[in-house]
Amino acid sequence: MKRSLVILTAMIITAGCASPPKHTAPDIRVEVPGTWTAAGAEAGADTSLSRWWGDFDDARLDGLIEEAIKNNFNLKSAVARVDAAAAAARIDRADLLPGASLGFNASRRKQNLIGLPIPGAGDVISTRSTSMGVSLDVLWELDLWGRVRSGQAASLSELQASQADLAALRLSIAGQTAKAWFALVEAKLQLELAEETVESYRVSAEQVKNRYEQGVRSSLDLRLALSNLAVSKGLLEQRKGLLDNVTRQLEILLGRYPAASLEVRAAGAGLPQISAGVPAGLPAELLIRRPDLFAAERRFAAAEKRVSEARRAFFPRITLTASGGTLSQQLEDLVDGDFSVWSIAAGVTQPIFQGGRLRANLALSHAASDQALAEYASALLRAFGETESAFVAERILAGRETHAVEAAEQALAARRVAERQYQTGLIDYITYLETQRGALNSQSELISARRQRLDARVNLYLALGGGFELNENWTSFMEQRVDTNPEASH
Repeated sequence: MKRSLVILTAMIITAGCASPPKHTAPDIRVEVPGTWTAAGAEAGADTSLSRWWGDFDDARLDGLIEEAIKNNFNLKSAVARVDAAAAAARIDRADLLPGASLGFNASRRKQNLIGLPIPGAGDVISTRSTSMGVSLDVLWELDLWGRVRSGQAASLSELQASQADLAALRLSIAGQTAKAWFALVEAKLQLELAEETVESYRVSAEQVKNRYEQGVRSSLDLRLALSNLAVSKGLLEQRKGLLDNVTRQLEILLGRYPAASLEVRAAGAGLPQISAGVPAGLPAELLIRRPDLFAAERRFAAAEKRVSEARRAFFPRITLTASGGTLSQQLEDLVDGDFSVWSIAAGVTQPIFQGGRLRANLALSHAASDQALAEYASALLRAFGETESAFVAERILAGRETHAVEAAEQALAARRVAERQYQTGLIDYITYLETQRGALNSQSELISARRQRLDARVNLYLALGGGFELNENWTSFMEQRVDTNPEASH
């Protein structure tokens, strides 16, 4: 008897415990190299990327990213999805524990006794009775085969995946905000360049007009000058529209009304400088550094637990029921122990025929597991590809910016030389116009190249996981969303 009690106690303790599966990278049968194949990747260096946007040394950008993470409505939607997953995990956890309910019932009954020959009585004899009771009822399914525990482990894995999705979205919002800010600064610089160009063309057109009126220049020079001025004014309007559009897009990311009222930094401040190279670590480290890969692995782990849950549904279910309370005809007797009643029962249910439902559910869970594994493999290869491409883009855009700087310097010098030569009549006006256009295009290209290189650096931070790292604190934090909810006991 004592041995049976010990076994039952152990069963009760273990039945109330369930945890998500350990993080294990599934084998996708793809050979992963020991180092990155892209030239310039700094393998084996420190891989800490916490608050990566601080590397741009832009206080305004820091504030915008914090505002976006706080107010972005897509993030708020993701938080709600995490709360929903936590609630689902609490629901599954409840099945591991006994369910208890407190009941009160009262009844009054009249019964007719027909056919009893009682002298002096009428044709129908009736009796009346009153019954009242209070009871505590307990129902519990013994999870001997682990079906319920498998379901809860799957729910906890799905909760972890939702948390990782939230981390990935936070990372994405930060990246989008950084890119939108750089695009806004670029749009402001391009607008300033367009304004300078209009003023330069206006002065040039005035000079040509004066010389035309003096008979020194032909009407062709005047018409070319006026045409160039009109084109520059059209470009100015285009740049104004672009600045307005980019401003509104950034305001939406920040959770603000898109009123195009966000002020840009002071004119001429320029885009932030690129810091030194980003430490890349090793390709294998990407598995624990990217939240999207962690989410994909957790979904596969959850699908595997769903397979286990479906398989164990074929086994018998053992339930225990117990009830205790008092029953009396008088309300005041309900607290009297002399009127106590109780009952204990156990039941075993073995599925025999359910029209193929259990086998179909097992097949469905196997298919879901295969799908989750394929999606994990796809996400992993995509992550490797994004990282390798980001390293290549870093190198290519750095070279492009270097050439753009040289081109802008030479074009500006050529414009100054052409201006002097035109004033002295050594070259015609068409040649002078070509040097003006070349200077404008080269300066615009330099601004664009610098912004694209900043975008590439953001892409590299995102590809490397942006500071997300899988560790025990992450798992503990996610489990707390289940355990600390004030409504979890109901």
